[in-house]
Amino acid sequence: MKLKFIGATETVTGSKHLILTEKGKQFLLDCGLYQGLGKETDTLNRHLGVNPAHIEAVILSHAHIDHSGNLPLLMKNGFMGKIYCTPATYDACEILLLDSAHIHESDIRYINKRRLKKGFDPLKPLYTTKDAEECMKRFRPLPYNHEFHLCDELSFHFTDVGHIIGAAAIQLSANEEGKKIKLSFSGDVGRYNDLILKAPENFSQADYIICESTYGNSVHENPENTEQKLRDIILSTCIEKKGKLIIPAFSLGRTQELVYILNNLKNKNLLPQVKVFVDSPLSSKATQVMRKHTECFNESVKVSLHQDPDPFDFPDLKYIEDTDESKFLNEIQEPCIIISASGMGDAGRVKHHLSNSIGNPNNTVLIAGYCSPGTLGADLLAGHKQVHIFGEVFDVKSAVESIQSLSAHADSADLLRFLSCQDKEKVKKIFLVHGEPEAKTGLRTLLAREGYKEVIIPEKGESFVLS
Repeated sequence: MKLKFIGATETVTGSKHLILTEKGKQFLLDCGLYQGLGKETDTLNRHLGVNPAHIEAVILSHAHIDHSGNLPLLMKNGFMGKIYCTPATYDACEILLLDSAHIHESDIRYINKRRLKKGFDPLKPLYTTKDAEECMKRFRPLPYNHEFHLCDELSFHFTDVGHIIGAAAIQLSANEEGKKIKLSFSGDVGRYNDLILKAPENFSQADYIICESTYGNSVHENPENTEQKLRDIILSTCIEKKGKLIIPAFSLGRTQELVYILNNLKNKNLLPQVKVFVDSPLSSKATQVMRKHTECFNESVKVSLHQDPDPFDFPDLKYIEDTDESKFLNEIQEPCIIISASGMGDAGRVKHHLSNSIGNPNNTVLIAGYCSPGTLGADLLAGHKQVHIFGEVFDVKSAVESIQSLSAHADSADLLRFLSCQDKEKVKKIFLVHGEPEAKTGLRTLLAREGYKEVIIPEKGESFVLS
């Protein structure tokens, strides 16, 4: 069996790894979009790095667009196989892929207006809403820990990693010439103390492991302080300064965590009387997916559902889908909390809220998760006094706060714990992907100290024979 790394090697996006069996069959682990890489992003996404017609099937770790977002283009260019995922991932992809297609169509319309004025030929979107809808017909949901045979050489099953609803590690078993090869792909690993989801579960002994490394060189803040820190920021911004609190948040996962914390504060009578708006049609739909899949919740949340059947709703909370209502939020002067996508501040409605808010010292921008270098969220975190939004320069006069304890990604301690179920002597190689260079090198050093024999940081396009 051969393993080729096509994406998520130099960056934390574009997850895509190719499996080639001894008999020549090809399978993909993930097929994600590159994100936040400036002008080269579109070019990277249009070059799939594989012949789609040769791919027998795709095994998808989870629904985040940097793992699933290029599936419609794969299908559009000749892929005829099935896409395997967990049931919750299927439901999440149904909304995320359609939203991604809508963004591509909208962006290309804007770009083409400018191109036509300059006399250039129009461009086509990466894929359309129709492509995404057709792609969904290829999905085949499978439950966790159900062994599925792809062919006579290869089988796999999913194990829960708690990163987002439905997220899974992929456990592959290859049978070549009577010899078994076990390959584990971590996907994105979640936290062991996640507010809502189950902790990552142990997985069977592997010969080879592909492991994410997003926070491979750092340790997150103590999550026990998250609720109090958020309340303090709300009190400071909305009560003392009478300002707005703007929180860029990913539609699936981070938004629901924030609402869950606010709901807990409300239940304890600790949330000030302030209006809360979740301004994102996608976030509203993602919350419905969360409500549907309570089987993914941890025991603490399941118990709390007996007293509070809907932890994603409370008085003073309003989900906004209508565009005019969204625009109105920029006009209101009263203190409020606005949670809006995208999480890195680089797209979606939150850009409008940021452009209307960062010039006011009474307001606060709260960054509550990972932001790729070069994104608007990363620039705000870095303390830039001026930022570019919609091609214009804005002075940053608002406060900028950060809560990194909400990250859905495992930190270095979590990753070591995730791998601790393995016998180090039996793991031949660990491949580190999905991380910035310093995160991968930091994790490689930690794993070497732990006693893992060979830890490799593969390059884009690099192949390895697994035997």
